[in-house]
Amino acid sequence: MAASIIDGKKLAEDIRAQLAQRVRALAGKGVVPGLAVILVGEDPASVSYVTAKEKACEEAGMKSIERRLPANASEEELIALVRSFNDDPAVHGILVQLPLPKHIAEKRIIDAIHPDKDVDGFTPINVGKMLLGDPCFLPCTPHGVLKLIERAGVTTKGAHAVVVGRSNIVGKPLANLLIRKDINATLTVCHTGTPDMAYHTRQADILIACAGVPELIKADMVKPGACVIDVGVNRVDDPSKAKGWRLVGDVDFNAVKDVAGSITPVPGGVGPMTITMLLFNTVESAERAAGKDAKAAAR
Repeated sequence: MAASIIDGKKLAEDIRAQLAQRVRALAGKGVVPGLAVILVGEDPASVSYVTAKEKACEEAGMKSIERRLPANASEEELIALVRSFNDDPAVHGILVQLPLPKHIAEKRIIDAIHPDKDVDGFTPINVGKMLLGDPCFLPCTPHGVLKLIERAGVTTKGAHAVVVGRSNIVGKPLANLLIRKDINATLTVCHTGTPDMAYHTRQADILIACAGVPELIKADMVKPGACVIDVGVNRVDDPSKAKGWRLVGDVDFNAVKDVAGSITPVPGGVGPMTITMLLFNTVESAERAAGKDAKAAAR
């Protein structure tokens, strides 16, 4: 029996409809959630992603503030722009599109973002709060993955979750979230130093691929009936396509769907959820700010 498809696009639409209601409630208080997006250079994938974020903001009734800098912009110029958004009360979330040009240290830029506006959940303060289980902005893709697992009706408590990948953006935070007491999964993390990776992946009740390697996970690496979440988005050559390439995930979808119990497609799985959780964090930031303003006015 083929796996059930976990429709990330539909779940994203449902969450965005809920966010639109919260945005309307904020509008009644004179607050419009504002997301500032900074793009350095003209990387085609980054430009496409930023455009999608702007469209999503507009559809949700939010304000999108875009600033583009040339690829040769200095590190100090970028930090100054981030700090200007830190001080702007109309901005509730700041996103610096990664990757940045090689002459700019990403860590310095991320560290410059005020934690209260770090809607990507990348600053050391928010990462630390996440590790401790304190309230904070959760990284968007890992948060979206958890929502997809929940939508699939998969029980996480007592389940064996295997994460393939250990990036700071997805693998590491996702591993931390999966072992939180409210999720309560038993965790294995695989990476380039893992011998016989298939041995581990075949034990997974929940298998999450986020290694950035096209179709790394084959059918014989998957436990029958497992929930498979594919975070990968990779371009591979395909002369039959007008663009000369097509998108594939880190999972061999066509083969694995005949083994798994549920699976996310690429595209249409995790991708829509990443932007949606970015909007989620921005709305939450605006609600926090509105609450602080209301308390200040009442004094």
